[in-house]
Amino acid sequence: MDNLGNSTFENYIGLEQGFSEMAYQMVAHVLTLSYAVMLAALFYFVLAIKGVAPKYRMSSILSVVVMVSAFLLLYVQANNWTSSFKFDIERGRYYLGNGSDLFNNGYRYLNWLIDVPMLLFQILFVITLKRSSFSSIRNQFWFSGAGMIITGYIGQFYEVTNLVAFAVWGAISTLFFIHILYLMKKVINEGKEGIPLKAQQTLNSIWVLFLVSWMLYPGAYLMPHLLGIEGGFFNESGVVGRQITYTVADICSKVIYGILLTNVAVILSKHEGYKPEVE
Repeated sequence: MDNLGNSTFENYIGLEQGFSEMAYQMVAHVLTLSYAVMLAALFYFVLAIKGVAPKYRMSSILSVVVMVSAFLLLYVQANNWTSSFKFDIERGRYYLGNGSDLFNNGYRYLNWLIDVPMLLFQILFVITLKRSSFSSIRNQFWFSGAGMIITGYIGQFYEVTNLVAFAVWGAISTLFFIHILYLMKKVINEGKEGIPLKAQQTLNSIWVLFLVSWMLYPGAYLMPHLLGIEGGFFNESGVVGRQITYTVADICSKVIYGILLTNVAVILSKHEGYKPEVE
């Protein structure tokens, strides 16, 4: 295997095997879809701000911040893909270009480092904690959210060159992830107390969405090794599968999550007698 240093497996595939037209275009299109959805959702959340009572508006404002961050960094990620691999007309495939930048999933991690704390904070501005301390939960969300992303970011550099380091950093990241799941379940359970049934049902949907969508990220992280190194998904199918998985997870955990939270805020606002400026 040619040495590309601590590069992600997409580059090793691009150097040795290359990508078929279908695989290359599928990744390019799914990356384009990802930032286009974030831009569209940005307009939705801007318009939704005045549709809820002032006490709940910070949640929508944080959704706007998340959408701006996601749009900008996913746009860079998409351009990183198209600038890294070039079509070889003789071999009929896309290969890592001579002198091209290496493809790097690090742009996603930078995006998550900004977005994950914001996503976790959002729910705290919609529900009312009955027993837990707002500041304590907020600080724990920030600590574990940042810890999960930073350790995962470090680990992804070793996915080809050092599988032990890759697994260790991934395991540390998973511990932070488990703590976040525990906190989110605790927050949702407390938030359901004393609110309308429809809002409770939406919070239940948020928990299911959160659990399923966030579980996709470890799967994408492990994608090249799910069926063994240099076998299974250590090929163009793994590259396509990883980018699709990341994109589906991002759309669900940011856009759909934000919309459901807005829906809870609308229900609570109406229950409290607020008449929205925007229906």
